[in-house]
Amino acid sequence: MKLRESICAVLIGAGMLCFSSAEVIGESDNISEPKKYEANWNSLNSRPTPTWFLDAKFGIFIHWGVYAVPGWSPRGEYSEWYWNRMHDRNPRNPWWRYHVENFGGDFDYFDFAPMFKAKHYDPAFWADLFVKSGAKYVVPTSKHHDGYAIWPSAEANKAWGRAWNSVDVGPERDLLGELANECRKRDLKFGFYYSLYEWYNPIWLKDRKEYVQHHLFPQFKDVVTRYSPDLIFSDGEWDMHSRDWKSEELLAWLYNESPCKEEVIVNDRWGNECRHKNGGYYTTEYAAGMQNGDHAWEESRGMGNSYGYSRRETAEEYKSSRYFIISLADTVSRGGNLLLDIGPDEDGLIPPIMQQKLLDIGDWLKVNGEAIYETRCAARTTEWTEGVRPEQKRGQYMIKDSILDQIGQKPVGENARKKCFFTRKGDTNFAITAGWPGDTLTIKLIKVSPETEVTLLGREEKLDYTVDGETLMIKMPVLNVDQVPCQYAYSFKITHSEILPEK
Repeated sequence: MKLRESICAVLIGAGMLCFSSAEVIGESDNISEPKKYEANWNSLNSRPTPTWFLDAKFGIFIHWGVYAVPGWSPRGEYSEWYWNRMHDRNPRNPWWRYHVENFGGDFDYFDFAPMFKAKHYDPAFWADLFVKSGAKYVVPTSKHHDGYAIWPSAEANKAWGRAWNSVDVGPERDLLGELANECRKRDLKFGFYYSLYEWYNPIWLKDRKEYVQHHLFPQFKDVVTRYSPDLIFSDGEWDMHSRDWKSEELLAWLYNESPCKEEVIVNDRWGNECRHKNGGYYTTEYAAGMQNGDHAWEESRGMGNSYGYSRRETAEEYKSSRYFIISLADTVSRGGNLLLDIGPDEDGLIPPIMQQKLLDIGDWLKVNGEAIYETRCAARTTEWTEGVRPEQKRGQYMIKDSILDQIGQKPVGENARKKCFFTRKGDTNFAITAGWPGDTLTIKLIKVSPETEVTLLGREEKLDYTVDGETLMIKMPVLNVDQVPCQYAYSFKITHSEILPEK
């Protein structure tokens, strides 16, 4: 991934209208129309968004490659950038200092490849874990900026003048293909991350036009043709304009001729001018996401501060399961997907702390999935329940911990406000509260009808409620700890209703 985006996400509070109609988002159940897409952004951007992506909501990102062998980064940095960062042989450089102390100054990054054995890699176990997490799609790194391919890429070997793929050096296995097979057996959509550039590829350093034409194009077409991905997360685009990458030409091939032309979706990282302008869906990274219901988007982040495995990260640096669950509800309410990353180690083992967080999310989704999957934005995304604290006000807020900063890590008296996120399926709306609402859940600016019923997902009984104009007051059930259906966030299903935009 590129260095942490210095994005300050401006969320327009609870009142911003979030469009969700198929006409606005451009979704289609099956992209099978005979339209021929031209090699220009106007044509490429007219392609409808595959419905599977809009419905999926939650995916698993996987950063795994040679960089998992050192598996290290300073606090708050990306371990997958190890080679680039240790390249500066300055004694004051913490990356180089770590490398010298642990491997020696003459130990080359290439020497990590034979050590990348993946000896405990079990793609069936991985896929089973992803199913249990409630994720609907999986996106491993086919290659990162170091150029090492986790499939039998002849182009990688040719360009680097050495064995530089996982079949010819290291695991001696097609890591990407094995995972694709196991995921598809379990009806998980499967895509991959693909870096356009490679830091020290000899062709890239010598002639960028030659690199694009004679390395990137044949390698990209090879990996797409082999694995027919449902999604492609491009990256490493920032050094050149999309016309220099010939991205429009490449995507025209993908949409018109490739084996996955019917279902594939791509992101917005195809040139240094493209993000949030061109591509199938927009991306944010370690940010608060977007407030944008008229175009598909996705927020990605690691569980700690790194995408790749970093052995120095402590448990305290990992976000809590509560954080990820509330982040998922928040992201989905604003029309986005959450792509949550794991970083396996060099043996192919997913750290238990990461496994546990995925299982916790999966347990929550077993109860609350109806309020997440296949939903669209309601007329507004969030609302505070009763009892505002002065410092908790709507408007702009910074990236990173914005959600938990606002709802607070600890209760603040009887009248502490709690965040409520809204999603919708037809005329059924869902209110997802960050924490237990108390005796009464009050929702303002909502229309209900005589047929409206309110239930708490995970419980069968209908809840009593009263209506005062456009305010709905739901009487909360009295439950003991063993009767509460889940932890952290609770979903209320409100049939025959309409969430109104903030006035």
